[in-house]
Amino acid sequence: MARTEVTLAGQVVAITGAARGIGRATAHACQRAGMRVAVGDIDAEGAERTAAELGVNAMGGHVDVTDRASFAAFLDEVEQRLGPLDVLVNNAGIMPLGPLVSEDDDSTRRQIEINVVGVLNGMKEAIARMTARGRGHIVNVASTAGKGGFAGAVTYCGTKHFVVGASEAARAELRGSGIEFSCVMPGVVNTELASGLKPARGVKNSEPGDVADAIIDALRHRRFDVYVPRAIGTIGAVFGAMPRSVREAAARAMRADRLLAEADMQARAGYERRASASAPERMTIDG
Repeated sequence: MARTEVTLAGQVVAITGAARGIGRATAHACQRAGMRVAVGDIDAEGAERTAAELGVNAMGGHVDVTDRASFAAFLDEVEQRLGPLDVLVNNAGIMPLGPLVSEDDDSTRRQIEINVVGVLNGMKEAIARMTARGRGHIVNVASTAGKGGFAGAVTYCGTKHFVVGASEAARAELRGSGIEFSCVMPGVVNTELASGLKPARGVKNSEPGDVADAIIDALRHRRFDVYVPRAIGTIGAVFGAMPRSVREAAARAMRADRLLAEADMQARAGYERRASASAPERMTIDG
């Protein structure tokens, strides 16, 4: 029997990394769905600008996802101003590119702190609130890189594999609790984070709005696996049934294996500078 479509109007959603990119597009999509929207970002001014674009029933606030106390304070403010949290979208993340051997240790730690610890902090804080009410929905934005390995982004791929695995495990752990999970796995999306990337053969780049619309659909239909575009899920299923040698040959034919390794680093210079900031407080997080 098909599940009843969830009505989103009036629900409270908090979105991290929402000053720009996928997060900003998701905030707008949630607002169009009638939700009360909290825009969180390390860039507090950017978060407030996005919230101002949304108008009523919206707020912007600072959140450092790597600091659990900061995350808790952000969600406390959300609940005080907008009401009990119904949905958390863990979107904040960074994607520095380059060979593993030349990746400095600070970059490695930043990716783990933001892409891994940040997601865990969000889940822990949201689950505690949602469990008390017996309902809620957590959306973790991973990546196609969470299902395969891509040269030029070893640590990033590892962090996104973590997000996929942690989402699956949390879903199993909380089955029957009333808390739903969705794991979003976009391909290349036309945001600053993906600057300098060329699409793989046979798969078009998506727009932030495409990912936002997929998130809204997942919330309405309680869907866990969210591929953007959906064709990526089909391609992944076909590849997964192949022997590794055939799978890797097919990836080479699509140039998917070089997608991140052959990025135009000059075009990425501005983003890479921000992603390589020495402290989370100085980062611009994009999703």
